[in-house]
Amino acid sequence: MNPNHDHYPEGETLRQSLKKRYRSASLWQAIFFSALVIAMISLAALLYNVIDGAFGYVAFEYKNDPAEFTAKPLDDLNKQELLDILKANLSSGAYTKLDNEKLMKKRSKSVLYTLVLERLIQIDTKQNWSMTDSILHSSGIKTEVSEKYPKAKLEFRSWLTPVFLTTPMSSKAEFAGVRTAILGSLWMVGIAILFALPIGTGAAIYLQEYAIKNFLSRVIQTNINNLAGVPSIVYGMLGLAIFVRAFEPFTSGSMFGITDSNGRTILSAGLTMGVLVLPLIIINAQEAIKAVPDSLRQAAYGVGATRWQTIWHHVLPNALPGILTGSILAVSRAIGETAPLIVVGASTFISLDPDGPFSKFTALPIQIYQWTTRAQSEFHSIAASAIIVLLVLLLTLNATAVLIRNRVQRKY
Repeated sequence: MNPNHDHYPEGETLRQSLKKRYRSASLWQAIFFSALVIAMISLAALLYNVIDGAFGYVAFEYKNDPAEFTAKPLDDLNKQELLDILKANLSSGAYTKLDNEKLMKKRSKSVLYTLVLERLIQIDTKQNWSMTDSILHSSGIKTEVSEKYPKAKLEFRSWLTPVFLTTPMSSKAEFAGVRTAILGSLWMVGIAILFALPIGTGAAIYLQEYAIKNFLSRVIQTNINNLAGVPSIVYGMLGLAIFVRAFEPFTSGSMFGITDSNGRTILSAGLTMGVLVLPLIIINAQEAIKAVPDSLRQAAYGVGATRWQTIWHHVLPNALPGILTGSILAVSRAIGETAPLIVVGASTFISLDPDGPFSKFTALPIQIYQWTTRAQSEFHSIAASAIIVLLVLLLTLNATAVLIRNRVQRKY
């Protein structure tokens, strides 16, 4: 035996060894802290870039003088006065169409105000600026507008408004909203979770509690793990082949008497997203079930419980918080996917709200993608606002799932 290793270091050797170890520990701590700082800066830069586009100065002109329709300033008009202006100046066909979509008398003042601007006065946006430019170069922007657009009005605008949330899609950015896209996303996520959560949990229970650990079960497990990393566009092609075409009588609603639709419905999109998140739910549910101590199972068997009774009364209640965590991750992925929806046939322009699983649809990621491809800068501003809406919707759904998970966790 080497005598140099028969005893612990002492004296100066010990001090040098400790100094080296602490130096190494400090270095790794700095590296890990740097990674955290880089991650936080990246997220902050992303959020700032989105917010920067959703606010800022806008220079615009009215194509028609508001004085032609009312002697009072537009902002001072009440709901009934706005309604009277629309009734007096719109053609009977246009007014009837709007009334059939939703009774004009039941529309809010802000919606009627937007209709007056869109249908009668008609806004012509000349140029818009980001929030950063609007704050740092305010005087320069005002000078530029006065020289280039002497008749234009300049105002600092938030593109993210209550009207933006309650208005359907429009061909003009100034009047476009995300109501239809929000409803489409909620329908899609709801169908995906209703389809994937029970099937994924059932598959996880079988693989973890019933399946014999042999070659076949290992092959199945390996494929489930691989499917979790398959590109989403592949699931879109699967949805197109299976749900849109092969199952068209079901997904179009024709077998239920619906004749004005095809397989490219919100049901097809929801089922496609359900298949996409299914491996993720299975893997997370398996890990949650695996985390339940075997001693709990053995205690249940010891008092005469069957395997199913043990699973239902002891394993699942303790694994449920982990299973719900998997559903949170599934919702996060499903609500942000774009490629499968494009393949399945989501509409890039639709102004009708989905009223059932057999409706045509759009979703927030599709709407954002469509607006960002437009050349006009105002569409980029409303795309930034839609991104904020998508983030808030995602956080709201996740927070709801977390609250349910915590409540279940406290119960058991």
